[in-house]
Amino acid sequence: MQKNILIAILSFVLIALTANSQKADKFINNKETERIEKFLSSDELQGRQIYSEGIEKASLFIANEFKQNGLTTFKNSDGFLQSFSRLNTKFISASGNMDGTSLEAKNIIAITAEANLKVTENSGYEIIKIAKEDNLFLAVRKYMTANKNYLILVDESLAANFGRLVQFKSGMTEQQKSILIVLTNQTPKQFTIEATHKIDKLNLANVVGILPGKSLPNEYVIFSGHYDHLGVNGKRAVNGDSIFNGANDDAAGTTAMIMLSKYFSVLANNERTLVFAAFTAEESGGFGAQYFSKQFDPLQVKAMFNIEMIGTESNWGKNSAYITGYEKTDMGAILQKNLEGSDFHFYPDPYTTQNLFYRSDNATLARLGVPAHTISTSKMDNEPNYHKPSDEFSTLDIDNMTQIIKAIAKSAKSIIAGKDTPTRVDTTQLK
Repeated sequence: MQKNILIAILSFVLIALTANSQKADKFINNKETERIEKFLSSDELQGRQIYSEGIEKASLFIANEFKQNGLTTFKNSDGFLQSFSRLNTKFISASGNMDGTSLEAKNIIAITAEANLKVTENSGYEIIKIAKEDNLFLAVRKYMTANKNYLILVDESLAANFGRLVQFKSGMTEQQKSILIVLTNQTPKQFTIEATHKIDKLNLANVVGILPGKSLPNEYVIFSGHYDHLGVNGKRAVNGDSIFNGANDDAAGTTAMIMLSKYFSVLANNERTLVFAAFTAEESGGFGAQYFSKQFDPLQVKAMFNIEMIGTESNWGKNSAYITGYEKTDMGAILQKNLEGSDFHFYPDPYTTQNLFYRSDNATLARLGVPAHTISTSKMDNEPNYHKPSDEFSTLDIDNMTQIIKAIAKSAKSIIAGKDTPTRVDTTQLK
């Protein structure tokens, strides 16, 4: 009797899961792909440039989709917009001395959110030395991602590239700690360094929705795409068209991410927490993804599917895509295993000389060891509409794009179920 009851319960569960899966599959279709993609790449949004009315409309559209799809807000915030400020800093002056030796302004770079910064040996800054044999930019980048105040002393033999470190100022946010970089061979016992900037606050917003995990709520799997693009540029108009619609770059990836949020919400079997993120400011330096990444303990992020430019056929034709940094983890092998029996195939990135693994919104978390990869089909050696006004809805293969979204959904199943955990990126080998 008990055996019959158990069999009946298992049969019921299996039937329910199958019905749920079939119901979820229906939400990834050409009509839905076209609906979302058409709006995000429409002239109405004027190319979705940061700080524009167009990108604001796009963010509200995505937030509404998340709401309709039954997602919850990140950390129980009031809405789906993850607002933050990027600081535009204009250098005014810098001065200082170390053990009585004056410093030249050209040998001081202050990366700070403070308009008037003064640092002494009593300010609690950790002192770091970058030696002549170190990789200057990799070393500084490492400290940029830490939440501490640093005084970085750069060996004078690296003077030729020292000035280029000002590039790190462009990603400053209000929450970021201060970093002072000085070109010197001294290791001072006493010092005073001052820097003055004019700082303007520029408001930005990612759009983030959550599908809480059932048994592993503190393990995260991220699905993302960037929703900003290049806006309107009359100087680069082609045949009178000055709107850079960004249909493939990256309304396509954002469309996929939104559709996956619906699919997994209906499926309702994710053991790990799923995070769906539309990033802002990718085109201007990846600032949205950088801010977003700081909200997580990287050890709790088990995988990241960043989706970028999937609206055209890949180098191998239909039913295929490539994964950047394929060789850095076993995530690609896991995805392909889950697609066994299908016609779809994930390939390693064929454009390795272009360093795509570190050029998209997966990069910040990847540098912290997360198996964070970008899925794409873009032929980066010959993509005719890339960063042109001609990147419009009419150039996309909607049917192929829909099949790619289905493949991503199915390939992720064992990871979101907590059955597979991709190996992590070896951060000692980062380039």
